Amino acid sequence: MADELALHGGPKSVQDDVGDLFTWPIITEEDEQAVLDVLRRRAMSGMDITQQFEQEFAEWHGMEYGLGFSSGTASLQSAMWACGVGVGDEIIAPSLTYWATALPALSLQATIVFADVKSETMNIDPEDIEHRITERTKAIVPVHYCGYPADMDPIMEIAEKHNLKVIEDVSHAHGGLYKGRLVGTLGHVGCMSVMSGKSLAVGEAGLMITDDRQIWERCIAWGHYGRTRATQWTGEIDKPYITDPELTPYVGLPWGGYKYRMHQMSSAVGRVQLKYYRERMDEIQKAMNYFWDLLEDVPGVRAHRPPKSENSTMGGWYAAHGLYVAEELGGLPLSKFAEAVRAEGSTCSPGANFALHLHPLLNTADIYRHGKPTRIANSDRDLRQPEGSLPVTESMQERCYSIPWFKHYRPEIIEQYALAYRKAADNADKLMEA
Repeated sequence: MADELALHGGPKSVQDDVGDLFTWPIITEEDEQAVLDVLRRRAMSGMDITQQFEQEFAEWHGMEYGLGFSSGTASLQSAMWACGVGVGDEIIAPSLTYWATALPALSLQATIVFADVKSETMNIDPEDIEHRITERTKAIVPVHYCGYPADMDPIMEIAEKHNLKVIEDVSHAHGGLYKGRLVGTLGHVGCMSVMSGKSLAVGEAGLMITDDRQIWERCIAWGHYGRTRATQWTGEIDKPYITDPELTPYVGLPWGGYKYRMHQMSSAVGRVQLKYYRERMDEIQKAMNYFWDLLEDVPGVRAHRPPKSENSTMGGWYAAHGLYVAEELGGLPLSKFAEAVRAEGSTCSPGANFALHLHPLLNTADIYRHGKPTRIANSDRDLRQPEGSLPVTESMQERCYSIPWFKHYRPEIIEQYALAYRKAADNADKLMEA
C-alpha cells in the first residue's frame, strides 16, 4: 500500500507540514525599517537610496555601472535603444521566454527574429543564431531561462564577428554562474526584473548593469529625465551623469518620453536583500540540487541544471523546471504524470512559457496602425515564423514541467517531494492503464 499512488488510493508522499519552506522573499525587521525610513523622510520618489542600491548592485557583480528601473521590461527596452535598435532593425531572441525579453523591440519600431532553443537547456541555441543575422540585425538577446545559464561563449563570438550587441536577460537567474562568471556580466549589458516573485525580490522594479558608459548614459537619457541634469552619487564626489556630446544638448527631457525611475521603497528593500542574497541563494542551491540528486536514477525524469563539471550554477533557481522523457515511461503523457505527482502533494505543472512566435500578436496585430502587422511593418521581408519553424521550442510544452522551488535545505521534507516524482515514474504502467 505504501507504494501505491495517491491518485489510486495510496498515501500521499508529502506528509509533513512544510512551514515556510516556500515563503519568499524573506522579509525581516531590517527590510521593514529600511522602507519606513524612506516613508518617514517622504523620499519615495527621490534618488539617494536608489543611487546607493545601483552602486552596490553593480559592485556585487564586479561591474562599473548600474541603473534602477520601474520594471525589468523598462530596463530591456532602454538597453535595446541604448544599443542602437531602431526603425527597421532586428533583434534575435528565443521564442521560449517571457514576452518582455523581446516585445519592447516593437515599441522601437524594430522587429524580432526568433531562434530555436536547445532541448536540454531550454536556452537559445547558438547554432541557430548566425544564419538569421542580416545587415539589419543590431542585437542578440539571450535569456538564462528558468535559471539555466545560456551558452554565452559562442554567442559572444558570433556577436563579435558581426559587430552586434548582446543584451542578457537575467530575470530568471540572479547570481547564477556561467563557467564561474556571473550571468549579466558576459554581454554588453545585463537586464533583469527584480519583482517580488523573482529570486532576488525587491518589489516591482528592474535593473541593468554594464561596463559601457555610453550604454549606461543612453539608458539614463531614454527614461530617467530627472538625472540628465543631475550628478551621480559615488560615495566620494559627484560626477555628471550625462557626458556624451550626442546626449548633452537634450538634457532635461527623456528621449523615449518615458519615466522609468525605480521607487525608493523597492530600492531600500533591494539594499537589504542584496546583503543576504548570496547566503540565501546558496541554501536554495543546496536544497534544489539535493532534490535532483535524489532523482538521478529515475527514468523519464531529467534535471534542468548544468553539469557539475562546468562550474555553472542556477543562481536562485527561479521558475524551477524539470525535463520529461516520455519514451522512458512507455509513452506516458506528461499531463498524466503531472496529475499523479500533484496527487502526491507536490507541485508539477506541464509546460513553460508559450512559444511567442506563434502568438497572434506577433503575426497579425497592427499595434501602431501601419495598415499591416506590426511585426513586419518596418521590415524588408516577411519575418513571421509559422508553426513548425522552431521545432524544439514548439515541443517544450510536452517536455518540461514545474517542480517545487525550495527556499530552505530541509532534507526530510525534500525527500518526500522527490518521492512523489519517483512514485509517479515507478507506476507509469498503471497510469497508462487508467
